[in-house]
Amino acid sequence: MSLRYLHTMVRVLDLEASMAFYRLLGLEEIRRHDSEAGRFSLIFMAPPGQPDCPVELTWNWDGDDGLPSDSRHFGHLAYEVDDIHATCAHLQANGVVINRPPRDGRMAFVRSPDNISIELLQKGAALEPAEPWVSMPNTGHW
Repeated sequence: MSLRYLHTMVRVLDLEASMAFYRLLGLEEIRRHDSEAGRFSLIFMAPPGQPDCPVELTWNWDGDDGLPSDSRHFGHLAYEVDDIHATCAHLQANGVVINRPPRDGRMAFVRSPDNISIELLQKGAALEPAEPWVSMPNTGHW
C-alpha cells in the first residue's frame, strides 16, 4: 500500500485576512481553483520551494455560519522555522497574538484569523531562552 501526503484543508471566513496571515508565515499562493457553480474558492499556499506541502484555504463565497469556531477538533498545522524568536517577533509586530510563546526556544503556537492553531518549531536545536518570551504567559487556547 502506498500513501502520499497531499494537503491540509482549513475553512476560512475572511479570505484576504487568512491569506495575509499565511503570507506572514512565509507561505505563497501556488494554485487556485474558483468554482462559479459551487460558489467557493480553493487557494493552495505553501512555503517557497515546497509545493508538495500546501495548506488549502477553502472559502465559501456566501459565508459559513460555523466560522469562526474554536476549531480545536482540527488539531494544528506545524511549520519549522529558522529562528523562532525572530519569527514570533515578526508575527507579533504584525498584530498576531503569540498564544504560547517560545519560552523554551523551541516551540510556539499562534492562531490564524479563522482560529486554526499553528505550531512553530525551531529548526535544529532549541535556541537559548530569551526575553520577552521567557516571562510571557500563555494567551487563550493554543
